[in-house]
Amino acid sequence: MAEKTQQRVAIVTGASRGIGEAIARSLGEQGRHVVCVARNAEKLDAVAKAITDAGGHASVKTCDMSDHTAVGALIDTVADEHGRLDILINNAGITRDNLMLRMSDAEWDEVMQTNLRGVFIACRAALRPMMRGKWGRIVNISSVSALVGNAGQGNYAAAKAAVIALTKSIAKEMGGKNITANAVCPGFIETDMTDVLPASIKDNVKKITALGRFGKPQEIAAAAAYLASEEAGYTTGQVITVDGGMTMC
Repeated sequence: MAEKTQQRVAIVTGASRGIGEAIARSLGEQGRHVVCVARNAEKLDAVAKAITDAGGHASVKTCDMSDHTAVGALIDTVADEHGRLDILINNAGITRDNLMLRMSDAEWDEVMQTNLRGVFIACRAALRPMMRGKWGRIVNISSVSALVGNAGQGNYAAAKAAVIALTKSIAKEMGGKNITANAVCPGFIETDMTDVLPASIKDNVKKITALGRFGKPQEIAAAAAYLASEEAGYTTGQVITVDGGMTMC
C-alpha cells in the first residue's frame, strides 16, 4: 500500500458526464482528490482536466460497472494507490426501458447487473478501507422512479428502490464505524438522457413539478457533496429527494 494521501479520496462512478461530472467537480472544489470512473477514458480525461485546471486534484480510472470483478479490483486499487478511500459516490447507471409485457429477461438483467449489483459490489469493497480509516461517506444515486414507479421502467425503478434499501442497511451496519450511507433521488434533470425526450413528455414533467422546470446536474451535486462532507456526520440512512417538488415525498 502506498503512503497515505493527506487529502480525502473520493470515487465517483459515471463521472464522464451529467450528474456524475457535476458531482466530481463539486467534490474537487471541496478539496477532495477525485477519482473519476466511467467507461469512456477520453471524456473522463476532460472532466479530470477541468477539476485540476480549477485548482483541484483528480485522476481517472476506466471501468464497466457491470463487470463486477473489475469493480472490486478498481476499489482495491484506488485504496492501495492512495493509502485510503473516504468517499464513494455510486452514480453510474443504465436504462433499458420497455413496458412490462414486452420487457425481455436480458433487459431486466442488464439493469440489475449495473444499477444494483454493481452498487453492492462497490459498497462492499469500499467498506474495508473506510473501516481502516475510521471514516467514510457512501452516497448512492437512486431516482424518484424508486419512490413512485414509472411506466416502462419496471426494471430501473426496482433496481433503484433496492439501492435505497441497501443504503439503509449499510447505514445500520456501519453507524458504529463512523461510516454514513445515504441516497439521493433526482427527479428529471437536464442531461443527455433527458435531452432526447419528446417535447410532450418534457412539457408534462414541468406541469407536474412544483418548480415548473427540470433540475440541473449541479443541484444534485450540491446534495451529494453535502452528504459526503465532514458536516454530514450525523446524517445517515436518509433519502434526499431533489425533484423540484414533483413527488412531494
